[in-house]
Amino acid sequence: MNPGRLPVWRSLLFVPATAERFVDGAARRGADAIILDLEDSVALSQKERARRLVPEAAQAVSRGGADVVVRINRPLRLAVRDIEAAVGPRVSALALPKTDSPEHVRLIAEIVDEVEAERGMPPGTTRLIAMVETAAAFFRIAEIARAHARLCALNLGAEDFALSAGILPDAEGLFMPKQMAVFAARAAGIMPLGFIGTVAEYHDLDGFRQTIRRSRRLGFIGASVIHPSQVPILNQEFRAGPEELDHARRVVAAYDKALAAGVGAVTVDGKMIDVPVVERARLLIDREEAISAREAKSTG
Repeated sequence: MNPGRLPVWRSLLFVPATAERFVDGAARRGADAIILDLEDSVALSQKERARRLVPEAAQAVSRGGADVVVRINRPLRLAVRDIEAAVGPRVSALALPKTDSPEHVRLIAEIVDEVEAERGMPPGTTRLIAMVETAAAFFRIAEIARAHARLCALNLGAEDFALSAGILPDAEGLFMPKQMAVFAARAAGIMPLGFIGTVAEYHDLDGFRQTIRRSRRLGFIGASVIHPSQVPILNQEFRAGPEELDHARRVVAAYDKALAAGVGAVTVDGKMIDVPVVERARLLIDREEAISAREAKSTG
């Protein structure tokens, strides 16, 4: 992966590294990325076995074109072993649970530097996802987001954060911290991942769709989920619809035409168009092109 470009991850599906049935089926789920989990879904007695399974599992889950992310453990002694097991050409990124400081990110990055060098990998191959999960870490979220060049995404873990903050993991209580996570990620030039709600309720797919639709309007561009039924919704809702794209293209075309003619005021669909509107339209078009390129690569 080119360290200078952000990946296209609308959907990231968690799969326990030790669950052979889920690993075997993951490539058919259509997720942009598969997160092989070494943390919460793997019992302490199974951690070493899970590490040994990572290379084979990474090959299996990437058969359909998905990128591979490995969620490592938080205690440093476990994290070092996880990193040594995970870093390799098939793993695009490591997810860092319970990230509590920029120093934590930099320490992990230093270890990854050494492992990549030992294995002859280009520096920066392995990206990092910071997962902020406590009230204390929340107050350093902007520092965490810009802690290291390896970072490509930031996520505020709803369940753990809510427990730490003494609130329920519902949209009302999570709205402000989740928005702050979006702002921190955007300010640092990395991806805001997540949605304003809890990942635990996966049976109400219509409600989930509305949650994702709202979360996209509020700045999120992708999210991780625990159930395959949620993946198509993420892929659809974290992408512009045909009408949005058509409007964006007409905005850009009208603006470029007016600019070439030396006309100052531009109107599209009865609304005045200024520079921020045009830039937003260009970004939407660029995003659609990146998604289309990703899908073409996956099916090619």
